[in-house]
Amino acid sequence: MITLAVRIEIQGKVQGVWFRANAKNEADQLKLVGYVKNQPDGSVFIEVSGSSDPIYKFISWCCKGPANADVTQMQVKKIPIFFASSFEIQK
Repeated sequence: MITLAVRIEIQGKVQGVWFRANAKNEADQLKLVGYVKNQPDGSVFIEVSGSSDPIYKFISWCCKGPANADVTQMQVKKIPIFFASSFEIQK
């Protein structure tokens, strides 16, 4: 059951380190829906929706990201719940 949706903006060394692919894997394992995309300023933008506990686990994962990432700043904002069929990587 979907009970929470958040927008996550992540800054640091988060492009060119497989952040989007790893975020998708993490979201899929947690049964979350939404999308992730790179931003022109070098940050990563995510909107994700799902159950509260998996969302909090996903946010915790985003704090570190994949092995070669270096997250220096992250903003999380609650947004209206949305429904999607999967978690996608956007260009």
